[in-house]
Amino acid sequence: MNDFNEYVREVFSAAGDIVIRSMMGGYLVYLNGKLIGDICGSELFLKRTPTSDRLLADSELRYPYEGSKTLMYVFDRFEDTALVLELLDGMFTELPEKKSAKAK
Repeated sequence: MNDFNEYVREVFSAAGDIVIRSMMGGYLVYLNGKLIGDICGSELFLKRTPTSDRLLADSELRYPYEGSKTLMYVFDRFEDTALVLELLDGMFTELPEKKSAKAK
Protein backbone atom coordinates (compact mmCIF):
# COMPACT_ATOMS: atom_id res chain seq x y z
CA MET A 1 0.00 0.00 0.00
CA ASN A 2 1.33 3.44 -0.85
CA ASP A 3 1.72 6.53 1.34
CA PHE A 4 -1.44 8.19 -0.01
CA ASN A 5 -3.56 5.15 0.84
CA GLU A 6 -2.10 5.06 4.33
CA TYR A 7 -2.80 8.79 4.75
CA VAL A 8 -6.46 8.33 3.70
CA ARG A 9 -6.80 5.39 6.08
CA GLU A 10 -5.30 7.39 8.94
CA VAL A 11 -7.48 10.48 8.39
CA PHE A 12 -10.72 8.54 7.78
CA SER A 13 -10.18 6.17 10.72
CA ALA A 14 -11.52 8.91 13.02
CA ALA A 15 -14.96 7.96 11.61
CA GLY A 16 -14.62 4.19 12.05
CA ASP A 17 -12.90 1.10 10.74
CA ILE A 18 -11.25 1.86 7.39
CA VAL A 19 -10.15 -0.97 5.13
CA ILE A 20 -8.44 -0.34 1.79
CA ARG A 21 -8.37 -3.31 -0.59
CA SER A 22 -6.48 -3.65 -3.85
CA MET A 23 -8.79 -4.11 -6.84
CA MET A 24 -7.91 -4.11 -10.56
CA GLY A 25 -5.03 -1.64 -10.37
CA GLY A 26 -6.74 0.65 -7.87
CA TYR A 27 -8.06 0.39 -4.35
CA LEU A 28 -11.51 0.20 -2.79
CA VAL A 29 -12.14 2.15 0.42
CA TYR A 30 -14.53 0.69 3.00
CA LEU A 31 -15.93 2.33 6.14
CA ASN A 32 -17.24 -0.16 8.70
CA GLY A 33 -17.76 -2.68 5.89
CA LYS A 34 -19.51 -0.34 3.42
CA LEU A 35 -17.83 0.69 0.17
CA ILE A 36 -17.47 4.48 0.21
CA GLY A 37 -15.06 5.14 -2.63
CA ASP A 38 -11.99 4.36 -4.71
CA ILE A 39 -8.37 5.37 -4.78
CA CYS A 40 -6.83 5.46 -8.24
CA GLY A 41 -3.21 6.52 -8.32
CA SER A 42 -2.98 9.17 -5.64
CA GLU A 43 -6.53 10.42 -6.17
CA LEU A 44 -9.51 9.78 -3.90
CA PHE A 45 -13.01 9.41 -5.30
CA LEU A 46 -16.08 9.12 -3.04
CA LYS A 47 -19.53 7.81 -3.83
CA ARG A 48 -22.32 10.31 -4.29
CA THR A 49 -24.87 10.49 -1.50
CA PRO A 50 -27.03 13.40 -0.32
CA THR A 51 -24.38 14.21 2.31
CA SER A 52 -21.41 14.09 -0.07
CA ASP A 53 -23.35 16.11 -2.66
CA ARG A 54 -24.06 18.77 -0.01
CA LEU A 55 -20.66 18.90 1.72
CA LEU A 56 -18.58 18.50 -1.44
CA ALA A 57 -20.81 20.51 -3.76
CA ASP A 58 -17.84 22.15 -5.48
CA SER A 59 -16.02 18.85 -6.09
CA GLU A 60 -15.42 17.73 -9.64
CA LEU A 61 -17.35 14.67 -10.81
CA ARG A 62 -15.01 12.32 -12.65
CA TYR A 63 -14.67 8.73 -13.79
CA PRO A 64 -11.87 7.12 -11.76
CA TYR A 65 -11.48 4.40 -14.40
CA GLU A 66 -13.05 3.42 -17.72
CA GLY A 67 -16.52 1.98 -17.28
CA SER A 68 -17.07 3.36 -13.78
CA LYS A 69 -19.84 5.57 -12.48
CA THR A 70 -19.00 9.20 -11.87
CA LEU A 71 -17.63 9.75 -8.41
CA MET A 72 -16.68 12.86 -6.48
CA TYR A 73 -13.00 13.70 -6.82
CA VAL A 74 -11.74 14.75 -3.39
CA PHE A 75 -8.46 16.57 -3.16
CA ASP A 76 -7.93 18.96 -0.27
CA ARG A 77 -10.44 18.43 2.52
CA PHE A 78 -8.39 16.15 4.77
CA GLU A 79 -7.27 18.78 7.27
CA ASP A 80 -10.85 19.59 8.35
CA THR A 81 -11.54 16.75 10.79
CA ALA A 82 -15.07 17.97 11.57
CA LEU A 83 -15.93 17.95 7.85
CA VAL A 84 -14.44 14.48 7.38
CA LEU A 85 -16.45 13.10 10.31
CA GLU A 86 -19.71 14.73 9.18
CA LEU A 87 -19.12 13.54 5.61
CA LEU A 88 -18.31 9.93 6.48
CA ASP A 89 -21.01 9.60 9.16
CA GLY A 90 -23.63 10.90 6.70
CA MET A 91 -22.40 8.74 3.84
CA PHE A 92 -22.37 5.63 6.03
CA THR A 93 -25.99 6.23 7.04
CA GLU A 94 -27.11 6.87 3.45
CA LEU A 95 -25.29 4.04 1.68
CA PRO A 96 -27.13 0.71 1.48
CA GLU A 97 -26.24 -2.19 3.74
CA LYS A 98 -23.86 -4.73 2.27
CA LYS A 99 -25.84 -7.39 0.40
CA SER A 100 -25.44 -10.81 1.92
CA ALA A 101 -24.92 -13.87 -0.23
CA LYS A 102 -28.20 -15.71 -0.66
CA ALA A 103 -28.30 -19.18 0.83
CA LYS A 104 -29.04 -21.91 -1.67
